[in-house]
Amino acid sequence: MDTTRNTALEAWMAEHGYSSNSLADTVNRAVEQLTGRPGGLDGSSVRGWKAGRVRWPKSATRKALEDVSGLPAVTLGFVPRGRTSSTPAPPQQEDPDMKRRTLVGGIAAAAAAAAAPGTASPRRIGMSDVDRLQKRFAEIIASDHRHGGQLGIEEQAAALADEALNLQNAGSATQRVRNSLYASAAAFRSSAMWAAIDGRRYDVAKAHMREAQALAEMSGDQAIKFRIWSHAGAMYRHMGRPADAFAANDVARNLHLTRRDPLFASLGLARQGAIHGAAQDRTGTRRAFEQAQDAMLRADPADYQPVWMRAFYDQAELDSLALSAHLALGDYPAAEYHAHRCLSALRPHMVRSLAITTTRLAHAQLAQGAADAATATAMKVPVDAATRHARVTRMLQEFGAALRATARNSTTVQTWTEHAASWRMAG
Repeated sequence: MDTTRNTALEAWMAEHGYSSNSLADTVNRAVEQLTGRPGGLDGSSVRGWKAGRVRWPKSATRKALEDVSGLPAVTLGFVPRGRTSSTPAPPQQEDPDMKRRTLVGGIAAAAAAAAAPGTASPRRIGMSDVDRLQKRFAEIIASDHRHGGQLGIEEQAAALADEALNLQNAGSATQRVRNSLYASAAAFRSSAMWAAIDGRRYDVAKAHMREAQALAEMSGDQAIKFRIWSHAGAMYRHMGRPADAFAANDVARNLHLTRRDPLFASLGLARQGAIHGAAQDRTGTRRAFEQAQDAMLRADPADYQPVWMRAFYDQAELDSLALSAHLALGDYPAAEYHAHRCLSALRPHMVRSLAITTTRLAHAQLAQGAADAATATAMKVPVDAATRHARVTRMLQEFGAALRATARNSTTVQTWTEHAASWRMAG
């Protein structure tokens, strides 16, 4: 019996954080949803799949696994009975782009087979397929808030956008489902765009932006249009192009969504305030943040919000944007005030925001002459963010340069230099 290891399944499990036991539990629950009876899998069952001892699970189990993963069983490395597997195991250092093309190609092949005439009834694509994509989107959002700016997040989000588009050709669907699939693809592509912005890969971010904008138009989804154009405004602000930032953010703010939803209005105004700060407009900054705060207070917490909005926009984020604006204006006491407000309200999952806000607080303290306090603050930034997040790394480098310029030959500079060296060694 051919017991070649199922490396495709192993790779998928590693990518999505599944152990053998946790995947067994998840598939058992999916089996119960399909049949009304819980599945009987355990960790040894999944280990049998990975080892190649079970090459084609039973039909109910197979369908449940496809529902969990959103992929056909053959794409996960399983081989139908009566066939032999001639696919070689992938090398350990697999090229990420090739991995993505293989994933998308496998999905496309399955879609073509499903649509081929005379073989079987076309697959019916429904809202359950959209719901599975939305769960994956929530995973991307959570990963972004933990790590931010990583190339792996960008690539995963882009691959999931392709997966959503491939479902359009995998069978029949209502117009509502098709619009939802386009919205899902746009959402994933906008997450790829944001990861690229956060990692300062601006040319790549602009390519993601153009594709996300086209998909959002096809979906007709106002919330995802807002997200994309609002991200574009933030991108141009980080690039030092305030005129383009205002223009992009105005597209988001002029969507009718902002007139009926105060929370979207608040976010648009807060990002407008950050752009005013970058443009050195004190009056515009003050007015925008006053209006953003008023709009937030009018928002009803019980109203439905998309997962991406619910996950990040709150009082802490408003203060984070105000912190950025006042730093740019050189109003360091106001910047420090908003930094402390932000840190006191940050939710635990906002790991990336914690690192960014802490670094900005250190800058505000140093600019007010408090070198010791600023250094102590900067040293609180976690090593992972200090060495792997492009924006945080750059801001810490700028902090070190400013510290050496203002406190030359002091023990504080020596302390900072030694600490920064320990970061580099650990990273």
